[in-house]
Amino acid sequence: MTSGLLIESFADFARSKNIDRPTMIAILEEVFRTMIRKKYGTDENFDVIINAESGDLEMWRTREIVDDNSEDIWDYDKIPLAEARKIQDDFEVGEQVAEEVKLEDFGRRVVQTARQTLIQKIKDMEKELLYQKYKDQVGDLVSTEVYQLLKHEIILVDGEGNELSLPRTDQIPKDRYRKGEAVKAVISRVEMLNGTPKIVLSRTSPVFLERLFEIEVPEIYDGLISIRKIVREPGERAKVAVESYDDRIDPVGACVGMKGSRIHGIVRELGNENIDVINYTENLELLISRALSPAKISSMQIDRETKRVSVFLKPDQVSLAIGKGGQNIKLAGRLVDMEIDVFRDNEGQEDDEDVDLMEFSDEIDEWMIDELRKVGLDTAKSVLALSNEELVRRTDLEEDTVQEILNILKQEFE
Repeated sequence: MTSGLLIESFADFARSKNIDRPTMIAILEEVFRTMIRKKYGTDENFDVIINAESGDLEMWRTREIVDDNSEDIWDYDKIPLAEARKIQDDFEVGEQVAEEVKLEDFGRRVVQTARQTLIQKIKDMEKELLYQKYKDQVGDLVSTEVYQLLKHEIILVDGEGNELSLPRTDQIPKDRYRKGEAVKAVISRVEMLNGTPKIVLSRTSPVFLERLFEIEVPEIYDGLISIRKIVREPGERAKVAVESYDDRIDPVGACVGMKGSRIHGIVRELGNENIDVINYTENLELLISRALSPAKISSMQIDRETKRVSVFLKPDQVSLAIGKGGQNIKLAGRLVDMEIDVFRDNEGQEDDEDVDLMEFSDEIDEWMIDELRKVGLDTAKSVLALSNEELVRRTDLEEDTVQEILNILKQEFE
């Protein structure tokens, strides 16, 4: 293979990978200098001149002429007078000899290896450029297409054909994908695994919901409305605290839109995830009250040191505050960064169908009932409204104990 064909084929390949000309020439020069070092031991006295457009390559070896009997004749940058005069018969000691080295002088195998090295270097550079590109885009929304469905992840491709990963843990549980389907997600993280960049996407991240709001609500994109915090149970429920910097703009109304026009698109994208948009305030008591919406709170006691709040509600509001599977109270607690305990306001109307926990004292040990009452769970329905995991998290009870209590309470209503 001639130098022209080698450089031309490499240049075409490099251009197809969007490698700029200075970088391309630097790679070519480094590969040729590696060949020189392998053959001559050093490349210090060599000049490599490359024209990527024409495919021309020149390699020149420069040495100083010394007397044939000099001790320096073995130095890499010296040449004996007799050898120099074979090149040009009028050379004298002390002059410089510039001798051109041809690509063919290195042998066919070395040239073929150089070609493979060039291609590998471009591939490595392509990976590095991909890593740098997406590393700077973490948190950005991307539109992709489903390429391959795997057991633990989905492989997606962007507009440039780059492969991206959407792990199962970052998928909304209700999501179902087909090959070729369009998928939106945010870039969650970018990793280098064995020299190959892995771009990981997420649809469960709060940032994903934030980016969707920026698209649907111009006031957020323009900075007139700020999203203070987002908490999610992906695919089920989310709470978004928003604040307006313009007194004339209602942040909640702007996010929801006329007849829900703005938020409907977001809800559909998230698999009908129920989104509560809350007007943020520095007043903690008011923020807690808004976070527990749609429940109406009678009163509350806040302990800022332990970051715990006890809220008192009428019996018919308790289930609203707790929500399905305890989602509402869990998300409200995460939104205000406090542990929320719900208590029934005894002055309110009693639920005739509910049963006080103390009535189960013959089946459930009293110390277990006390543990539940400490966190505001004093009736059977208030306990059943929470999941096993949530009860274990909020009390000091073991998982098996909680399951046993739930089984006993369920039998009462069957």
